[in-house]
Amino acid sequence: MMNKLRLLLLTVVTLGTVGTLKMAACTNLIVGRNASTDGSVIVSYSADSYGCYGIMQHFSAGKHPKGSVRKVFNWETNKYVGDIAEASETYNVVGNMNEHQVTVAETTFGGREELVDTTAFLDYGSMIYITLQRSKTAIEAIEVMTGLVEKYGYASEGESFTIADPNEVWVMEMVGKGPGVKGALWVAVRIPDDCISAHSNQSRIHRFMHYNKKDCRYAKDIVSFARKKGWYQGKDEDFDFANTYCPITFGGARFCEARAWSFFNRWANGMDAYLDYASGKDLKAEPFPLFMKPNRKLSVRDIEESMRDQYEDTPLDMRKDPGVGAYLSPYRPRPLTWSYQGKNYFNERPIGTQQSSFTFVAQMRSFLPNPIGGVLWFGNDDSKMVAFTPVYCCATKAPSCYTKEFGDDVTFSLKSAFWVCNWVANMVYPRFSLLFDDLRKVQVELEDSYFSRQGEVEEKAKQLYASNPQSAVAYLTDYSCETADAMLARWIKLGEYLIVKYNDMVVKPEENGVFKRTPDGIGAPVKNVGYPDATRERIIKESGTKYQVP
Repeated sequence: MMNKLRLLLLTVVTLGTVGTLKMAACTNLIVGRNASTDGSVIVSYSADSYGCYGIMQHFSAGKHPKGSVRKVFNWETNKYVGDIAEASETYNVVGNMNEHQVTVAETTFGGREELVDTTAFLDYGSMIYITLQRSKTAIEAIEVMTGLVEKYGYASEGESFTIADPNEVWVMEMVGKGPGVKGALWVAVRIPDDCISAHSNQSRIHRFMHYNKKDCRYAKDIVSFARKKGWYQGKDEDFDFANTYCPITFGGARFCEARAWSFFNRWANGMDAYLDYASGKDLKAEPFPLFMKPNRKLSVRDIEESMRDQYEDTPLDMRKDPGVGAYLSPYRPRPLTWSYQGKNYFNERPIGTQQSSFTFVAQMRSFLPNPIGGVLWFGNDDSKMVAFTPVYCCATKAPSCYTKEFGDDVTFSLKSAFWVCNWVANMVYPRFSLLFDDLRKVQVELEDSYFSRQGEVEEKAKQLYASNPQSAVAYLTDYSCETADAMLARWIKLGEYLIVKYNDMVVKPEENGVFKRTPDGIGAPVKNVGYPDATRERIIKESGTKYQVP
């Protein structure tokens, strides 16, 4: 995700040079159906953009008379930018999944700035939601997207798209052709069913012509265009999309590829061999593959936990440096890079990050009817700080707490999941080691309940679907909304609990979830817990005997 109005040019340290990197945002994780525990296709998305009010989109299905026109509004600015011809039929879309279980997500890699078509108006976000309304399969989605940019031009920078349905997942990468030139340079690769993949703001498709032809599609001029520009002189079959249209930099490795590496490192063997590349130490090293076989099959919950990854127990572990502060927080303030006394430094950029506006894990299942098979496990705000709730792809409305009905970027509301989740998270961030376990307890409690009920809910939905499909849709819509609303109510209670328990940097004692009182009815004496031992040790090392009691 990349808001051009908010682009921040960052100075980054490269291997002996100084370059520029646009703010890295968004992460996608991918699991093929034979790599999952239950035959689901699973993909995830974290929409990371500071200041962005995260909502769940909803578009109703419809029939449109010939000659109908659709107004296009830029996804990030909401500015009206132009019109396109409307499709004769459009499908129900909730979040980033439609009624046929087609899911589309993205990460921005930018690429060569001169390839952005500043005269076009169809941006990547608008294109995603238009495509979801017009596609029954992943292949159809690819055809719709490439057809749209051919007709109307492509207004955004380089993007990696995850395009999935209940049977398969494709990664498509796309860049423009420059100002005034319609169409785009694109390549799409099918991820094998028994593999996992990931992308996070760095182009990841390299020598694509080495793949099986049926698993790869690309623009007919993808190589000739590069030759014309003088960017490539080799054989067609050795053409490298990433190296040509988004050459790796230190920032592209350490802030972007490192996130994808960390996901593979959790679930695939042999990733130590790619650490120097992913950490930016050796940009000439061989990049890790676009996809790999996992060392075990993965579940939706595995991907939810992977979306919370902060490099734990790797050489990039964010808990191992002074930036953790007094309460050992794995979060870092921005800017991503910073200077001190004439030298440039940086913070790590993990998958789980405070800048997320929303995040989801999409579950698509070919062995169930579409209304039941597609589930968008959704959360507003940072994936590490939320409980993902199930929203079924057939839902005829989005849960109101996930929409723009309540609040906005600068208006707080307790009816908004975005604001309530941010309120709670922002209490936890500065005192992470003290408060996070309480949040985690509620998070697990809620997610346990959702997964334990999933079989029961879907069995009832199947019974309803057999006699009246629309009654199943109504049931799953109600369940999706009720679950989100219940999460919001529980999260408000969590926020109230945290402010009472940890008020003024002390801890109020409790028993069985109830705060203790004295026999006379007032609150029991508070506990002064002070700093964790790691902070005490650091204070002593850095100050010597200055604070030692004589």
